[in-house]
Amino acid sequence: MKRRRVRARWWLLLLLSAGGLIFPARLPAAPGPYPRETPVVRAVKLAGPAVVNVSTRQAGSEGPSPFHQFRDNNLFDQFFRDFFESFGRRESQVTSLGSGVIIDGKKGFILTNEHVVVQASEILVQTVDEQEFQARLVGSDPDNDLALLQIQTKKTLPDLPLGDSDDLMIGETVIAIGNPFGLTHTVTTGVISALNRSLRAGGRVFRDFIQIDAPINPGNSGGPLLDINGRLIGINTAIYDKAEGIGFAIPISKAKRIIQELITYGEVHPAWLGLSLQTVDANLASHFGTGDQGGAVVTQVDPNGPAADSGLARGDVIVGLDHHRVSSTDAYEDILRGYTSGNTVTIKAFRQKRAMEVKIRTSSYPMKKARDLSWDLYGLEVEDEKIQGQPVVAIKNVRRQSPAARIGLRPGDLVHQINEVETSTVEKYLRALAKYRFRQGLSAIVQRGQYAYHVTLTP
Repeated sequence: MKRRRVRARWWLLLLLSAGGLIFPARLPAAPGPYPRETPVVRAVKLAGPAVVNVSTRQAGSEGPSPFHQFRDNNLFDQFFRDFFESFGRRESQVTSLGSGVIIDGKKGFILTNEHVVVQASEILVQTVDEQEFQARLVGSDPDNDLALLQIQTKKTLPDLPLGDSDDLMIGETVIAIGNPFGLTHTVTTGVISALNRSLRAGGRVFRDFIQIDAPINPGNSGGPLLDINGRLIGINTAIYDKAEGIGFAIPISKAKRIIQELITYGEVHPAWLGLSLQTVDANLASHFGTGDQGGAVVTQVDPNGPAADSGLARGDVIVGLDHHRVSSTDAYEDILRGYTSGNTVTIKAFRQKRAMEVKIRTSSYPMKKARDLSWDLYGLEVEDEKIQGQPVVAIKNVRRQSPAARIGLRPGDLVHQINEVETSTVEKYLRALAKYRFRQGLSAIVQRGQYAYHVTLTP
């Protein structure tokens, strides 16, 4: 009996061993080694040295307001209701942080967001090897949130040439590099979630954004968006503060024409088609047969404007501009802000309920028309003067019951700035009006006596 038990144990041991339960066979070796240098790693190696840290110092204001001097005057009560800040106060320093990308290493050109450097009194750029340079603002375009900087250096810097964003695909891999919250050269990856996105931020409408699922946080602004091959396809922006888990970038193909104008002129010449329009409301929609899609009906074609030979005529209803839908005159103006002079645009319109398309090449807004803008929209006539040898723009005349008259502006006041543009001459003043002619209002710096203030002009 005992021998049978021993024999049974030996048979059980033999079976378990044969099944590999006690003495398992040697496991196969793990496959590999896998290559660790993925396309993302190679793209970051290629583009990383061209990404820079951008910091700014901005002049702030402190101190008592001089408004109390005019409290007993009803005219000035109305005048100062729109004023919110004065000059001649103590200066303080505020530092902001963003990113940028070197696009020309020989000339030292750096592309970033306009909101990163707006109102900066000093701009500093730090490269990946921790060299620091003082940068010059070549020019900026607030309507497209782009700014071009330049630094001076004897050696050629690593740069990232402009790529192509015209053939992007939804779902393709993208890479963002920047300095979120001051954490230098942070890399995030994701895919393109959507194209041609429009956003409203800070009272402006920004169009044609690339939407990605790689987060873009404060400090990422101005950094590059790369495709899987390390090519520059966009400039990241963090202007949309409601975005969580998604990011937006300005397509580089859109930025190319803006960069060229900034290099050539130091500013972007706003596009002009020479069309006067009226929004198609419900009554007009019934008359023109456009249904509920809205549109903008042509009320006048400037005989000397770009659209003069296009075939468009009074009564045509514009419903599209390139791939954008035109639902009103405001939409038309918002869309046109995204173009510069020399662009070719496709206008989609209806004439007597029949669809038509025309192509028009935009031109710059003529400065002689800007004088009419100043008088017709705001009620201001200005002239060049000199005070202590310095050129200034002085108000010569104010139209009664105009926006300027309503806030109390009067002849002799000096206009130092329109929005972000310094206006020391009438020519600069008129260029600023042309540039911002589509805005719902202008922020101007006006001086009376020893004080200068911000004031809002609403047409």
